[in-house]
Amino acid sequence: MSAVVDDVAADVAPSCVEDPTTLCAKLWDLFGLRWLATNADVLVAKPATILLIVVVAAVARLLVHRAVRRLTDRTASGAVPTILRPLRGRGPHQREAVEQVTARRTQRAEAIGSVLRSFASFVILGIAVVLVLGELGINLAPIVASAGVVGVALGFGAQNLIKDFIAGIGIILEDQYGVGDVVDLGEASGTVEAVGLRITRLRDVNGVVWYARNGEVLRVGNKSQGFAQVVIDMPVAHDTDLDRCRTIMQEVADAMYAEEDWATVLLAPPESLGVEQITSEGVFMRVTVRSTNADQWRVGRELRLRLKERFAVEGIRTPLPLLGAVAGTGAGAR
Repeated sequence: MSAVVDDVAADVAPSCVEDPTTLCAKLWDLFGLRWLATNADVLVAKPATILLIVVVAAVARLLVHRAVRRLTDRTASGAVPTILRPLRGRGPHQREAVEQVTARRTQRAEAIGSVLRSFASFVILGIAVVLVLGELGINLAPIVASAGVVGVALGFGAQNLIKDFIAGIGIILEDQYGVGDVVDLGEASGTVEAVGLRITRLRDVNGVVWYARNGEVLRVGNKSQGFAQVVIDMPVAHDTDLDRCRTIMQEVADAMYAEEDWATVLLAPPESLGVEQITSEGVFMRVTVRSTNADQWRVGRELRLRLKERFAVEGIRTPLPLLGAVAGTGAGAR
């Protein structure tokens, strides 16, 4: 008897079919199942809404990641800076400089792209999770409150880590330094090998690798941006003919500037500035020349060698050591 009643009840149309525009009525018309039509909201509407949210979130994340990737690829493969355009292709040193700039720009673009993609994924997935929980009827107020408490606790506990990440983003966006740059960070100085969001790795002249937290970098002295100014102070004796010495220094620098091997390295005519300093030890004569960043130390060593050799030929004497300094050195040695 009960089976007959259940069969009759199953064939009876639910009350929701009175409105033919409802999902319940449409399911009743399609399948004729009372249990499916009655629970249409739970069995069909909410799963379909959740599936739609997930699909839209996945598509939005994919589109944003593709847009960020295109932007970063265009930035990484952009034109070489103006300071290097006249030098491109002239020699191996210029090609090396261009390669360093390209590697630096690529790493910078990849770091920025990684941050943007992570931020976009976090925002999109966060919104999707909140919408899904809302569809499931879960009260979000306790979850939001708990997340706020956890966020405050993590903020206090990991404030140094957050500080490092924010400082790293600023360093990358402002292009303070990059791979291949020679920088002075205070305690550590050397060539930058990697720039991350939290750590900067550089190697000094002795081969020691330094890891500097970006949040602890208070000042940066970058010796590789734009061009380099090579400044050489040559000490001479007090009785030296300073005008003649200045002329000789200018001739030596001009001869080096005119050579074909150095034409792609020296960016501007050298200038002999004359007397820079007079001390009890002697007179310091200064000459300056503008060069590429990668070759500034090589230019300085070569120019000092040529000046020293020319001084020896011209009979220009360097200052003699003071007796007091010699005596002090001997006493200190003992």
